[in-house]
Amino acid sequence: MNAFTETHPSPLQAVVFDMDGVLIDTEIVWQRVREDFAQSIGAHWTTEDQESTMGTNTAAWSRIMVERLQLRERNGMDEAAVAREIVGRMLAQYRRHLPLRAGAVAAVQMAARSHVVALATGSPAELAHHVLQASGLAPLMQAVVCGDDVEHGKPAPDIYLLALARIGVAPHAAIGIEDSANGLRSLKAAGMAAIAAPSPDYPLSPEALALADLRIDSMEALTPELLQQAHANSARTPR
Repeated sequence: MNAFTETHPSPLQAVVFDMDGVLIDTEIVWQRVREDFAQSIGAHWTTEDQESTMGTNTAAWSRIMVERLQLRERNGMDEAAVAREIVGRMLAQYRRHLPLRAGAVAAVQMAARSHVVALATGSPAELAHHVLQASGLAPLMQAVVCGDDVEHGKPAPDIYLLALARIGVAPHAAIGIEDSANGLRSLKAAGMAAIAAPSPDYPLSPEALALADLRIDSMEALTPELLQQAHANSARTPR
């Protein structure tokens, strides 16, 4: 039982959204950008490689890329260099086309009508703020926490705990929406309720889905009733 656990469940106060795979269908974009980069240096980026980066922050995924693509040995690139390269390629893709997930904007608007909403994304701030401005969601977010704001990215709880600290809400009064196994682990480690909203291109394993208090197959399915149901399910689960 953590410091925030209560005998009686508290009302749901906040909804914290992940970005990649939840608000925007970009996991496939991240994969293609990394594949194209790997091909440009004569290497190969696999689906397994991609899955290892999902939900992580820039420090983590850049380290994974350096190791798996042997970038130091191939062309002398370190984590900072590959991060600049990939973020630049991603921003160029976003400027050409922002792949908003169907129902995502409406889901945030719905949640904001009765709860505090925030963003907790492993993406760097440059990408997160571009997405929020381009989608029109920036004014609704009471806090925006990016992967570069914390030392330890998902699956560590840091990013969610910082988002909650900034909005002044305890974990047991908040729920998060995630598409990845790392994200769901992060939510549970933070002591929050969790809704799994996996992208069709990246289905979750049964083990990952078991972490969620509720699953939806599309962002269009998210309703106030489902938010309350997931929060209630979490309150009944022993911690």
